[in-house]
Amino acid sequence: MPGNGEAVTRQTGARSGEESAFALSRGVVILFAVACGAAVANVYFAQPLLVTMGHDLAMSPALVGSVVTLTHVGYGLGLFFLVPLGDVTDRRRLIVAQLLLLVVALTVVAAARTAALLLAGMAATGLLTVVTQTLVAFAASLAPPAGRGRVVGLVTSGVVTGILLARTASGLMADLAGWRSVYLASASLTALLALVLYRVLPRHGDVPPPTLRYGQLLRSTITLFARERLLRLRALFGLLIFAAFSTLWSSVALPLSEAPYFLPHSAIGALGLIGVAGALAATVAGRLNDRGLSRRTTGIALALLAASWLPLAFIRSSLWALVVGVVLLDLAVQAVHVTNQTLIYALHPDAGSRLIGGYMVFYSLGSATGAIAATSLYAVAGWGAVCALGAAFSCLGLVLWAFTRHSTPGPATEMTCRSEA
Repeated sequence: MPGNGEAVTRQTGARSGEESAFALSRGVVILFAVACGAAVANVYFAQPLLVTMGHDLAMSPALVGSVVTLTHVGYGLGLFFLVPLGDVTDRRRLIVAQLLLLVVALTVVAAARTAALLLAGMAATGLLTVVTQTLVAFAASLAPPAGRGRVVGLVTSGVVTGILLARTASGLMADLAGWRSVYLASASLTALLALVLYRVLPRHGDVPPPTLRYGQLLRSTITLFARERLLRLRALFGLLIFAAFSTLWSSVALPLSEAPYFLPHSAIGALGLIGVAGALAATVAGRLNDRGLSRRTTGIALALLAASWLPLAFIRSSLWALVVGVVLLDLAVQAVHVTNQTLIYALHPDAGSRLIGGYMVFYSLGSATGAIAATSLYAVAGWGAVCALGAAFSCLGLVLWAFTRHSTPGPATEMTCRSEA
């Protein structure tokens, strides 16, 4: 089992050396960022559209929640089963193939006339949206070592922008042309990106990379979790913060579309713009981690996450309470997420894609759990119960941090603790 990781490392090094000969211009980096943002947005388009989707297809509130849940479940499966393929196949072909299949899935969603077909299309969309992670890994391998951080940072900004603008764009388009137009437009953009990336991204050289079996890649990811306590701990943090995040965003459209607000899709989707504060938190959290303050950053952010549910509980009487709660929640989630990834990458830089892919599986599990629990709970107990659920996820994270903050589960943590001492 240990040999699997060493084999992957050797192959990754060979692939990186081969691909680094490609001249990575700023325009290509921006293309990577746009493609990442467009792909990841498909996971979030549905959130402000749930009520309309449910009415159109005669779906119960609990079944409507399954739209978001199945998207995240598909995404989680893709992280584990599809992302590792980038180590054994031509990344250019893999990316283009996933994008073309994503076009098919999005078309199925747009044309769905039954709840079953819609849910199947959303699950397939989530599965194929993990092309985002393959794009990030490809961009990193093409970048020169001295500029790799800048390239990855710019590409990741495309991911954040896609997440932030997805709800706003889908809400606006749904008000103008119906919810199906959102997925038709995304399918068209995805097809265009597949064509452009096919023409722009580099092909493999004449010498093929060493062969590595698919099963070895999957086992090596599991091996990393078995070895690294820090990875397991940060994955649990990721699960809890994204369960809280999904609790809010998968259900907030329900009370806002009812009395006393009756907000249209565009207004509900515009809430995503408030999440710009989350991008700021990601930048600040990155700097704090560079200074060795990851432990404190995590604790403060988790405390803010728990506190965010107090104003959120009063959104029926004040939209300002909603704004304050959303800002606090997005700040906290992004800060913990960036901290998690920084510490995980430091464990084994040569296995960064598998480490982050495995970590992101827990992100999807948390998102799916929050979505299905929140929408089901709203149907039987209302918004107050949803807020209690989100606060419970947040407080569990804070308690976990309190009990583990003095532990030293890995080399990265030991360095952090020494820096903070």
